[in-house]
Amino acid sequence: MNNDNPIYNMCAAYVTLGCKLNFAETSSLRDTLMRQGVRPAEKGERADICVVNTCSVTDVADHKCRQAIHRLTREHPGAFVVVMGCYAQLKPEEIAAFEGVDLVLGMEQKGEVVRYIRERMAQKKTLSEDACHEAIAVPTHEITTFVPSCSCGDRTRYFLKVQDGCNYYCTYCTIPIARGRSRNGSIGLLVEQAEAVARAGGKEIVITGVNIGDFGRSTGETFFDLVKALDGVEGIERYRISSIEPNLLTDEIIAYCASSRAFMPHFHIPLQSGSDDVLRLMHRRYDTTLFAEKITKIRQAMPDAFIGVDVIVGTRGETAVFFEDAFRFIEGLDIAQLHVFSYSERPGTKALEIPHVVSPQDKHIRSQRLIALSEEKRKAFYRQHIGTVRPVLWEHSKKGGMLHGFTDNYIRVELNAGCLAEDNSLQYVQLGDFTASGESLLGTPVEDKNK
Repeated sequence: MNNDNPIYNMCAAYVTLGCKLNFAETSSLRDTLMRQGVRPAEKGERADICVVNTCSVTDVADHKCRQAIHRLTREHPGAFVVVMGCYAQLKPEEIAAFEGVDLVLGMEQKGEVVRYIRERMAQKKTLSEDACHEAIAVPTHEITTFVPSCSCGDRTRYFLKVQDGCNYYCTYCTIPIARGRSRNGSIGLLVEQAEAVARAGGKEIVITGVNIGDFGRSTGETFFDLVKALDGVEGIERYRISSIEPNLLTDEIIAYCASSRAFMPHFHIPLQSGSDDVLRLMHRRYDTTLFAEKITKIRQAMPDAFIGVDVIVGTRGETAVFFEDAFRFIEGLDIAQLHVFSYSERPGTKALEIPHVVSPQDKHIRSQRLIALSEEKRKAFYRQHIGTVRPVLWEHSKKGGMLHGFTDNYIRVELNAGCLAEDNSLQYVQLGDFTASGESLLGTPVEDKNK
């Protein structure tokens, strides 16, 4: 068998840029290649295969993708370099022209990455120089395949991809162009993947997708149906919903999560702007009144819930008055953290038709104000829980530091010096003061959760 496999006994290096969905896809690809005899390259080892899973949500993301590709081709001369992901779908020919890149695959081809690698590596010695730089991508409207992904990579938590693509055409966003229309796996398939995670010893799954609240377009099911089905998988003790649109976060989902067996009191909800005027320019499908109502309903059902919110600053049309409206609205929300993004011009988007342009200096000032507000809210949320006892799932540290983990309501905890805990173990912990960095709370395991 190995004689017929041109990639057997090789090693591969991976770079993932962008969202949790990309991470899930890369991790699953790595697992598949390992079953083909391709092990992950160790630090400093020259790889035979390099895979870059790209993002294109901003021009900064594009720049990071180009940097990653050039860095890998320098560090691994002669390696077979594959580029996939959003940037690869949007700019396949441009990337294929980069020195050292062998293969660029669009969204419809990502389920067949291993086949393409095997075929092209078997042929590489006989191909011409031009043929060694190939881009394979179909137009966006032809992207129809849902490629399942579920993996933890080198982490403790698993990432389960349940949906891909988006039918929302927000004026600032290229994701529908890069990933195609909304599509999903069946509930039966996703439950099977969760059961496999449980058999492998996994305890926590993060549910990922581009627009997971839109789940069911392909199968006639609903996201609420999926939530209930996953909650019944024995062995999985925690689920987190990575991001869900406010207009798709129904009252029944909130109520179910509040009383469920395994769904954590943790929501991540994109707001994008706290100004109704800007939301209309963005073509978002809700207003600030609806958003505030969702936060209130979560707080009523789960007072201790961690609520993270995405915000974009400096979009076209965001005047100084509109930004101040947005800031005041966000300041008044009972949330735990903001994820702040600066708007960047994306070719092909309707936002380019909006006349008012925010200067880079104003974008930076607005971004820094929101980041500072986020830190205030996060620390206030953490501070409320000092002295309480909550369950923590411990995770190993990539940097070799203290064992850390997250409470059910997503407070980051570092194990107190002298205390013992095991990776991938759930333990009740009394939350102490902030660490020196202020990024975590110190945690001391307790025998009695009611202490």
